[in-house]
Amino acid sequence: MASPALYASRSVLRQIYVKDLRDPLLQCLAPAFSRSMATETALPGSDHPPMDIALHAPLSTASSVQRRTPPKQPDVLTTIYRFPSMEPQSFAYYPANHLHLPLRRDILHRAVIFEGDATRQGTASTKWRQDVHGSGRKLRPQKGTGRARLGDKKSPSIRGGGVAFGPHPRDFSTDLPRKIYDLAWRTALSYRYRRGQLVVLEDGVEIEMDEPRWLAQIMNWNHIGKSDGGSLLVARKPGDNLSQAFLGIEGHGRLKTEDDVDVKDLLKAGRIMIEKRSLDALLRNHSSDLNRKVPSAV
Repeated sequence: MASPALYASRSVLRQIYVKDLRDPLLQCLAPAFSRSMATETALPGSDHPPMDIALHAPLSTASSVQRRTPPKQPDVLTTIYRFPSMEPQSFAYYPANHLHLPLRRDILHRAVIFEGDATRQGTASTKWRQDVHGSGRKLRPQKGTGRARLGDKKSPSIRGGGVAFGPHPRDFSTDLPRKIYDLAWRTALSYRYRRGQLVVLEDGVEIEMDEPRWLAQIMNWNHIGKSDGGSLLVARKPGDNLSQAFLGIEGHGRLKTEDDVDVKDLLKAGRIMIEKRSLDALLRNHSSDLNRKVPSAV
């Protein structure tokens, strides 16, 4: 039960709010007598008393809140070389969200598992006892022989019978969102670019002769051969001499078109050599997560 003193203090406060606040004494006492859940503390060295936010501060609306946009990262510079002399020819700029992304091992792992599951054939097949050809007659009586119980000759415990719990054709492929897979592509390219292992070549790579030993000497001279971890050359339409020469230098490098390469290939080789048009096509085809335009039905 409330005490008489509490009722008296409430009546005093009610009179202070009702009266005219132009009195200097009332202006000093009114903030001290009122208290709310949200108050403002006076700064050290300030002469102003703490004021009630609920009475004096204006309410903030959603329109007054300004959203800060992240600063735009500068583009990265790449050097374009001529193959097989590896002489620099020109420069090209690429956005930072294409070739300068931070390393994400979890996304790369998910992409490699997704590609590996998609390549599994899943054609292993065995026959269960119902699939084996033969009679269903019981081989011997259930009792009286002193031997174990046995059914027909298609039993899994008999040679030539069915296979218990054997493999059957199935689909091993798993699902991965398209945006995560595209981010894994650009993360793998960015990882190679940060380590200086991404070499951009001029379009239409070709060599003078289809001699594998001559190509191996060129790759060893340029430190892109077997002793340096090997290289992966990605081209749109490789020349005939280049394709024939790569068949005889296993261990020095591999040649693949832009349609056959995947994320695992970008991480497996010691160095990536790719044509500029192939690099542009890969970045263009794997940029779905960068499209922030909301689709509209209008």
